[in-house]
Amino acid sequence: MKAIVIGIGNLLFKDEGVGPLAALYLKANYRFTPPLEVMDGATLGFKLLPYLQEYDHIIILDTVSIEDDPGSLYVLPRQALLDLGEYRKTAHEVEVVQMMEMASFLETPSEVTVIGIVPEDIESVAIDLSPTLRQKLPELIDQTLKTAASLGFEAKRVADHTLEEVIETVSSPSTAKEIF
Repeated sequence: MKAIVIGIGNLLFKDEGVGPLAALYLKANYRFTPPLEVMDGATLGFKLLPYLQEYDHIIILDTVSIEDDPGSLYVLPRQALLDLGEYRKTAHEVEVVQMMEMASFLETPSEVTVIGIVPEDIESVAIDLSPTLRQKLPELIDQTLKTAASLGFEAKRVADHTLEEVIETVSSPSTAKEIF
């Protein structure tokens, strides 16, 4: 099975960047057998459509705009996500949903699992997470590892880089070589 983890979101708006930060955290600290690609999908939106053709399974890490307590975690297959009308509150959420709707016209679309977390602050301009999402990040990572394991990917922890170190790689790309 060919699978990929894609962290989606805008790093510039605090919790909106939880997807890419979680993906970068995984990439810095874990290796998978068989190999599992992990990428920062940022706000690529429709440009992610080719991945729905190339991979058997896609795990998307993202915020979900659901009326619930900040930090609440959701594991949603593609159809469950499409059924959530209120999910579409940010520009990239709209594009992700529209991309998945378009993918239904593909001959063999990927299976998609969205691991989403309810944000606390998507308005402050900062490459960081709110205290609530910082506290819940380990749960998001654990759920991602469990989902990958259910697909046959074994994770091995190979480093102990902190969230702060990952954020530093985004803020100062010259430090990225040290982690990745």
